[in-house]
Amino acid sequence: MNGPDPEKIKAQPGVIVSSIPVVCLIGLMLINFRLGDNAIPGAVVMFLCAVLAALIGKFYCKVSYKTLETGVLDAIHMSMPAILIIFLVGALISMWITAGVVPMLIYYGLEILSPNGFLVVCCLISAVAALCTGSSWSTVGTVGLALMGVGVALGVPEEFTAGAIISGAYFGDKMSPMSDSTNLAPAMVGIDVFTHIRHMLYTSVPAIIIALVFYFVLGLFYQGEVLDNQNILLIQALIVDNFNVSPWLLVIPAAVIFSVMKGMPPMPALTLGIFLAIGAIPIFQMELLVEQLGDNVSFAGAYSYVFNNIAAGFSIDTGNVLIDKLFNRGGMLSMLELNFLVIAAMAFGGFLESSGMLASMTQGLLKGVRSVGGLIATTLSTCIFVNFTAANQTMSIIIPARMFAAAYKEHNLHPKNLSRACEDAGTVFAPLVPWNTNGVYCAGVLGVATLSYLPFAAFCLVSPLISLALGLTGKTIHTLDESPSQQEAEAA
Repeated sequence: MNGPDPEKIKAQPGVIVSSIPVVCLIGLMLINFRLGDNAIPGAVVMFLCAVLAALIGKFYCKVSYKTLETGVLDAIHMSMPAILIIFLVGALISMWITAGVVPMLIYYGLEILSPNGFLVVCCLISAVAALCTGSSWSTVGTVGLALMGVGVALGVPEEFTAGAIISGAYFGDKMSPMSDSTNLAPAMVGIDVFTHIRHMLYTSVPAIIIALVFYFVLGLFYQGEVLDNQNILLIQALIVDNFNVSPWLLVIPAAVIFSVMKGMPPMPALTLGIFLAIGAIPIFQMELLVEQLGDNVSFAGAYSYVFNNIAAGFSIDTGNVLIDKLFNRGGMLSMLELNFLVIAAMAFGGFLESSGMLASMTQGLLKGVRSVGGLIATTLSTCIFVNFTAANQTMSIIIPARMFAAAYKEHNLHPKNLSRACEDAGTVFAPLVPWNTNGVYCAGVLGVATLSYLPFAAFCLVSPLISLALGLTGKTIHTLDESPSQQEAEAA
């Protein structure tokens, strides 16, 4: 996304004026949160604040309508892959339930996992999956979806499980050389991806260790109502009664993960997962088809049933509230509200960017920077700020990297310090913002509100704090004139 053209902004907005849309957004979102069941849709709040930003840009900053429109269209264009992926994930959830993939994963998960150690294992599995695939979104939408079902069956609170999944997924994504964000951050500052990853080890490894300890303690001391063995056996029996549970169904998620590891982009990989599941339905779930179709057991009936599920989601009435809650979900239509929020959020960010308000707010932060620690702190806070305002993880890397590159050079700092700071706050904080595309995606797929899982996404909360501590103390902060051996000695 291109920055605003100063020549097209006739009245440069100050920090106070630029902050008005952001303050209104945060205030309205907080009011909405307090309203509970009476809250208006978050997308409507975001759209209203986007209109406010456009009015300020047009009548105060004197920016032409064409410039504002171009800024919004550029922002929405950037979000189109996310919008399409969200629709595909809705279809994937529905088809993986219909084909028996999700029921199978939950069934076998209940065989090997216990409530006390579940959160640690949950985080580790998500981390490995994201590290191998380079995608936090694919991990959350596939492995995460199954782990949520296992957690519900074990009696683990959904917000605990969601936090562990997101922590693991974003750690793995951040450390994977196949990740888009992990390649974007070093590219923006002019270094190679492996130098970037090695430098992130100093912040990411301690953060994930702290997260794992947190999940171990949380699982050990959580005193909620944990299901006993008889109830777990009941859930497994209900799954077997309604689905054909076969280990051969593991081929479908394995194929998706393998394809992503081999470099297949997320959209084709998710599409592959959908069509593999469609092909598996008549092979593994014929009894389910017959039960669902009744007298309409035919190719036309099956065709209609499958593609209606893709559109509207899977539905079954087992007579058990827990089982119905686990499996009655998915479908592209269920993702419409989420995508409305994504579009509204990108419009908000586009108006702020094209009117110069976003640049004004971030540049204002640099005025008080006098030290290396202050520069690192400003970078981290700006990345978090952009996640709130532009509602996009990519922009939270691009904008700070672009704005602070010269400042790091002036302080004789190696650019890998900048790329690490952008990932430590830009990448991992994105799923903690309710209207950010990452927060919208995670909440929609996992079925847990962003503010509910936020306190339990330990890695995402700790990573920026460790990065800040290292910046303020000067540990692992490397200068341009240090040799690699000196840098390693300092880090040790």
